[in-house]
Amino acid sequence: MSDQDALKKQAAEAAVAEAEDGMVLGLGSGSTAELAVHALAVRVAAGLRVSGVPTSERTAALARRIGVPLTDFAVHTQVDLTIDGADEVEPHSLTLVKGRGGALLREKIVASASRRMLVAVDGSKLVDRLGRGAVPVEVVAFGWQATLARLEALGVRPVLRRSPDGTPFLTDGGNHLADCAAGPIGDPAAFDSRLRTVVGLVETGLFLGLASRVIAATIDGVKVFER
Repeated sequence: MSDQDALKKQAAEAAVAEAEDGMVLGLGSGSTAELAVHALAVRVAAGLRVSGVPTSERTAALARRIGVPLTDFAVHTQVDLTIDGADEVEPHSLTLVKGRGGALLREKIVASASRRMLVAVDGSKLVDRLGRGAVPVEVVAFGWQATLARLEALGVRPVLRRSPDGTPFLTDGGNHLADCAAGPIGDPAAFDSRLRTVVGLVETGLFLGLASRVIAATIDGVKVFER
């Protein structure tokens, strides 16, 4: 296990320690979130009674394989606690960039339905300002070329994400993803609003006002940031 993976595991385990008996949990997607599902499976095997709403088919398959009970919104319309990772985190505002793993729409649906969202990251995900990397957006497959042209007209540089075989990447919802490079984002809310003016855009990877707490495992120890 690399040093970064060890930090991810530390953050994931610290987040899962906050799960309580009887909770409905949002189960995030991505490498750190998968480590959290593994940590949760250990607690479930020891007697913790919870059920999870997965944010991707990959997370659902992992949970089933290692014994984490699942549920859905047909049974529970509200989630007690979502545990997820992030691609970028502004510690002072708890605004996030998510979606580089390909599940941003479902992640945002689950986060929005949660009483609390707990974000587990390693220290490399902490940034002074969002925009160090591209901001993913989910777009309707029909007419994606026109949608990306409109995004480009807003001053961002959208690139359609592709699968290893070269075909457009498909999300679990059947949509495409575009990674939008924009440079440092001074006003994430304004930037998010500007992106949303584009017809064909389903959702952005900017998570504003959703994270309640961030647990960041760094080489200097675990740091906790709260809203």
